[in-house]
Amino acid sequence: MKVIDKVKFAMIVAGVLAMQMLAQAPEMVTVTSKPVSRTVTLPAEIQPFLNVALRARVSGYVDRVLVDRGSLVKENELLVELSAPEMKAQIAEAESKAQAAQAELVQAEAQLAASQSTYDRMKKAAETPGAIASNELIVAEKQVEAAKALINSRKQATQAAQASVQSLKSLEDYLKIRAPFAGVVTERIVHPGALVGPGSNDPLLVLQQTSHLRVTVAVPEENVGAIPKGAKVTFQVPAYPNRSFSGTIARRSQALDQKTRTMAVELDVMNPDQSLAPGMYATVKWPVQGSKAALYVPKTSVVTTTERTFVIREKDGKAEWVNVGKGAADGDFIEVIGSLKPGDKVVKRANDELREGTPLQSAAK
Repeated sequence: MKVIDKVKFAMIVAGVLAMQMLAQAPEMVTVTSKPVSRTVTLPAEIQPFLNVALRARVSGYVDRVLVDRGSLVKENELLVELSAPEMKAQIAEAESKAQAAQAELVQAEAQLAASQSTYDRMKKAAETPGAIASNELIVAEKQVEAAKALINSRKQATQAAQASVQSLKSLEDYLKIRAPFAGVVTERIVHPGALVGPGSNDPLLVLQQTSHLRVTVAVPEENVGAIPKGAKVTFQVPAYPNRSFSGTIARRSQALDQKTRTMAVELDVMNPDQSLAPGMYATVKWPVQGSKAALYVPKTSVVTTTERTFVIREKDGKAEWVNVGKGAADGDFIEVIGSLKPGDKVVKRANDELREGTPLQSAAK
């Protein structure tokens, strides 16, 4: 073989070997830094935003029940009517007393007018010496004062009688039980003819607001410090496995349950189509955010053996094994904890066959 041919052959072989080495060079990626953001699955319970057991404030018999379980009602809508015949008699008696007090007041005002007229005439006559005895003028004056005192007394009696009438009429209004807010009747306990009153422990109806709900989530203690108030949170319920719902983090209890070491956090959830119901259990995808940024690499960059867990970093063009700890996963990436910094280049698909000190031709991405 000629010398020129040998040189050409050597160049060709060198080129082939270089191409093979380039083809076999491990792909490199850059260590990235970003805030920790992940979700955990937590159990929750759906509750009505408003919930009230309606009871009778006055004693009476149930006359009519205008709603039943499942009835949708509006605010101030009439729900139950009671009857109390003795209350009407009490109102009539109080009105009679008020009228009598008013008549006495009118009579006292007439007496005052007469006494005042007599006193005024005598006082005018007393201007002529000797026409009226001074004692008679004093008596007339005292009669006027007594009439004024009587009027004040009659006014107070009249006001008290009228207040009694208004009080009884206010109690009569309690015979009509109305909805304090718009919602749905979830329980009906009484029926017409039942005797009810303040002494009864059983409510008449249970009314719940279901167009607006509370979803109570038990957040573990380790996640309490990073509750993102106002954030949107998604959840699912067994009744609709293929549907996701969302709520807004609105309030928290500010205290941990001593048994479960969790804090109750409430979501505000609008429920216009009434798909959700109080009492349902939900599975919440709870956001967890850390206060510090974390380092992430592809999951394939982390090698785990019986002895150690490490990534292969490029240092001065050679492979360096760096021990790391694994954190939370984020899609195809995983958090790593170790002697790394953002911008370091590591092997994307690492394995323990790539020994320390091996030359690397980085193809960082």
